[in-house]
Amino acid sequence: MGEIEDAIVRADQEAFTKAPPKTLKGRINFLLKQLGTTRAVAAELGVSQRSVERYRKGDRKTPPRRVTDRIETAVRARWQPVVRGRRRKEAATSTGITVETRARFGYTAPVGTTDDGRVRRLTVHLPPAYAQRLFDARARGAADHDLRAIVAEGLQEIYFKDGGTRADQLRVEFTDIDYFDVSF
Repeated sequence: MGEIEDAIVRADQEAFTKAPPKTLKGRINFLLKQLGTTRAVAAELGVSQRSVERYRKGDRKTPPRRVTDRIETAVRARWQPVVRGRRRKEAATSTGITVETRARFGYTAPVGTTDDGRVRRLTVHLPPAYAQRLFDARARGAADHDLRAIVAEGLQEIYFKDGGTRADQLRVEFTDIDYFDVSF
């Protein structure tokens, strides 16, 4: 995953109103409720059905690190989908998203103005339309450079062009990302 995809996933997880189960037994039981059978959980995690039964009973308490990571990923992906969906919908329809980044911004500007790129640290609130485009592109499986283009366009319009009140012909390039975070 790229920087922008990672930031969206982090922001999505911050939407949890209640922490996911912490114990192995609790996580396996949660996955069983979601998937229905130990066979389905085993297929999801890439382990044997018997291993899932051992984790569930508490006979085996420390699975290998790769299995622990798969369990963590499976639980987080299924934890509070309604809450996360509500937060995404709210961001896409009314509140928008806040982007915080430190990156190099280059410009294509008219003759007589500076177009030298430089590193800037920005915190900009983007309107709901950009949030909707970003979520839609992510749902379609867009590459990180496509997500980056949406964010760059939002930063260009809101921050650099001040909502369309100046620098009509300015085009912003968003490269060399040092830090990127999204909240909604």
